[in-house]
Amino acid sequence: MNIAGNFPLTDPLAALLGEWAVTLNPYSVLLRVFMVVLLASIIGCERSSKRHSAGLRTFVLIAFSATTAMLLDQFLMAGHPTGLPLLSAATIVATAMLSGNSILFSSRGQIKGLTTSVGLWACVLLGFAVGAGLYTVTLIVFVFLLCILMCFPSFEIYLLNRSNHFEIHLELKSSFYLRDFVTVSRRLGLRIDDIESNPAYSGSGLSVYTITFTICSSELKKYKTHHQIIEALQSLDYIYHIEEIR
Repeated sequence: MNIAGNFPLTDPLAALLGEWAVTLNPYSVLLRVFMVVLLASIIGCERSSKRHSAGLRTFVLIAFSATTAMLLDQFLMAGHPTGLPLLSAATIVATAMLSGNSILFSSRGQIKGLTTSVGLWACVLLGFAVGAGLYTVTLIVFVFLLCILMCFPSFEIYLLNRSNHFEIHLELKSSFYLRDFVTVSRRLGLRIDDIESNPAYSGSGLSVYTITFTICSSELKKYKTHHQIIEALQSLDYIYHIEEIR
């Protein structure tokens, strides 16, 4: 098997490796499969270490499938010049369905798995790049993808803590205390934009709400973080539990 690839030797890493890395042959296939498994494993380990819904094996299999689909499409399209990359297109559709199912909604109104879902889709594109023999593009995309997953969360938390808007999960010992809670919140300099009762806790003996706040007080905006505001509200005797929804 020695089928000429559709990509000229413009990829710097491919040019360094030689023409064998651009054409489809057993050695280039082995290199691409090894490369995608290695890179996807690193991303999968990062996701697994944070106990996300999709872990090491899922990310490796997704990227491996995308690379295999791209390799097969190149083989088929070489014999049928007017052909379309149907396997690659089907892989994208299948991944979209799979990643969509990884998004979960908790009883506290939290959306979980959204980043993992997008990460799976990004791994498919990484697999396509490897399968197409774009080694330099693959490494650039991998480095940036890994940095986004590892470094951006802390920056995102910083931005959320500085935002004038935040949402809380509130558990009151009785619904009779809701009015007093609203009064105290307004005195602190918080505007309540929305209050939604959470039916998931019906029959538990607690009154549970999802509340959206806007910080109106200039003092709160300047000196207080969301965590400090929630700590102040936690001191109220009738609150069973309170936490920010991220």
